[in-house]
Amino acid sequence: MPSRVSSRRVAASSFRSAVLKRLAPTLALAAAALALAPAALAAGGTYVFAGGTPGEQAQVVQALRASSFPWGVVPETVTIHIERGVPSRALPGAIWLDADLLDAGRFAWGVVQHEYAHQVDFFVLRDEQREPLHALLGGAAWWGDGLLAHGALDSERFADEVAWSFWPSPDNVMRPESAQDEGGRVAPAAFRAALAAILPQIVTQRTTAAVKHPRTGR
Repeated sequence: MPSRVSSRRVAASSFRSAVLKRLAPTLALAAAALALAPAALAAGGTYVFAGGTPGEQAQVVQALRASSFPWGVVPETVTIHIERGVPSRALPGAIWLDADLLDAGRFAWGVVQHEYAHQVDFFVLRDEQREPLHALLGGAAWWGDGLLAHGALDSERFADEVAWSFWPSPDNVMRPESAQDEGGRVAPAAFRAALAAILPQIVTQRTTAAVKHPRTGR
């Protein structure tokens, strides 16, 4: 499922692409080697990497730790594919992230959180829990059939709200610029309260995670 690609993300990706183009053969070899890396249990969720440099993988780890959302509520191990030039997107059990974007550092963190939030949707939410969220987020439908605009889908609004509400930092590219933005429909505090009412386990797990894995973001 494609994520919203803002002009800020495109600018960062273009800049990094120009700088790193000459290193592409070396980076490709490194990514191929890392694709065979053994599974890793990382703080803030259970996932394995397929590709990416150690630095790019570290950005993913830091992005998830920066959020106060307890990603460990996702019961499945997620495979995070890091490739250069791919659109960031998510399917059940898998996430694809653009290596150029991750090379931009904190600029990428909101995107990482957005894509992992889709895993919460896929594996944690049930239809009866989506119903009150659908009413709250105000989209035309939860899932799309290709005919609805990206911003009209509550699955995308949900992912944006999770990313922004649990890491409300000025560095978060998911920060809404108006109430009409996908992540601007519900104020962070109100969204956190609504989600905690629907998924009470996130309160307990968030408290536990905060003790074991202190936040590295704001």
